[in-house]
Formats: sequence, C-alpha cells, structure tokens
Amino acid sequence: MNIPLDGQTVLVTGASGGIGAAIVEQLAADGARTIVHYGRDKAKAEALLGHIGGNGVIVQADLSSVDGAFKLWRDAVEATGRIHGLVNNAGIRTEVTVDVSEEDWQSAWEKEFRINFFAAADLCREAIKHFRHSGDGRIVNMTSRAGQRGYAANAMPYGAAKALLANLTKSIARSFGADGVTAVNISPGWVRSDVAADFVEKHGKSAAVADIPIGEMATPTEVAELVSFVLRKSQASLNGATLDVNGGSYIR
Repeated sequence: MNIPLDGQTVLVTGASGGIGAAIVEQLAADGARTIVHYGRDKAKAEALLGHIGGNGVIVQADLSSVDGAFKLWRDAVEATGRIHGLVNNAGIRTEVTVDVSEEDWQSAWEKEFRINFFAAADLCREAIKHFRHSGDGRIVNMTSRAGQRGYAANAMPYGAAKALLANLTKSIARSFGADGVTAVNISPGWVRSDVAADFVEKHGKSAAVADIPIGEMATPTEVAELVSFVLRKSQASLNGATLDVNGGSYIR
C-alpha cells in the first residue's frame, strides 16, 4: 500500500474551507496526521476530522489578530510535539476600489495583509525554527496566479499580498535549504471554492473562466493532490519552485 506521508504531521491553515478541507482529506489518505486549523467554524472542523477517521487534531486561532499565528503554532506543537510540514492555505479576498474613503482603503489592505501575508510569515518563522531544531521540514505556501501577473483593480490587495508571500517562499528556499527546510509555492488561478462561488454569483462563471484555455476552474482535489506530492520526503529538489495550477491562463 502506498502511504507516502506515513509518520508525518502537517499543519494546514484555513482547513475547514473547500480547498483546505480537500488538502486535509488528501494528506490523511496519504498517511499524514493532520492539524486542522479553523478560525470560527468549529463544527465544520470537527466534521472534517471525523470524516478522516479522527487521525489528527483541531486547533483554533484567529489569524487576523496580531499574535494569532504564534498562538496557533504554540498550540499545534503542544498538541502534537513534532510537526513535519506547514501548509499556509488560509486566505481572504475582499473587493475595494480606489474610490472608497481613505479609512476603508487602508482597512482593506491591512486586513488582507494581516491574514494573507503576515500570519503566513509568522508561521513560516516558527516552522523554520522548529524544523531546524528537529532536522528537517516542508513549507507549502498557497500563493496565486494573481501574485505573478497582477490582479483586477477591485482586488489589488489580494494580488499584492500573494506576491509578497511568493517572494518569501523563494527567500526561505534559498536561505534555509541547507538546514533541511524546503519551501514551495503552489499558485492556483480560479479554484472551485467559496471565494470563486462569490465571484461567480456577482459576475457570472463566464467572467471567471474567460481567459482559461481549458474553460474550467481547477478543483480543490487537483490542488490537494499537488500539495500532498510536494510534501513527500522524496521531493526535496522542488525547493523554491512555483507550481502553477491555472489551466494555462498564465504561463511563465
């Protein structure tokens, strides 16, 4: 039986949502013990843990708070002892235009950066320290096509935050690979998630898939399978890579 992640413990942030839940399910299927992070929906996190047979733990943390990521990491280590992988999946996408008030403009940027970048950076810091002490570890940062090619005028904070996260991943890969710490970007375009559903409700599916040559969004399962593959011990040479999952809508 092929269980490539047997014996590994992996923290997945934003695990109760569509993509996060798919990642947790795939990691569990491949033998990993998962740390299921949630912000507000405890019931959904508990249901997910039950769905994978209880092979993991649930940890709550508010990543919009200044110390939320540090609390999450402390609680995760306390619950499991040794962590082998971190998947920074939690994220938000809000719409704001240049025509809003100064206060609303700054608030939107600060909220997006707090969750989409600063919390992820804090977790990366804690993971690096933990992995160096323990011997090795993997970091997977969920970035975005938007961070590479730029984004729509009404969602610029999202694209900018994801670009920062992608750059951080590359810096970690270059700086800590010698310590056994590897980092990879997984960079989706539109994925069939709650965020995509909100966009489709407002603008229609045709607007979402207009520039995707295959004519469809990625599925959460596609992304999850790639995350699990990257976390394998055998994939150290992927260190620093950016793996695109966008149906050909952005080709580097």
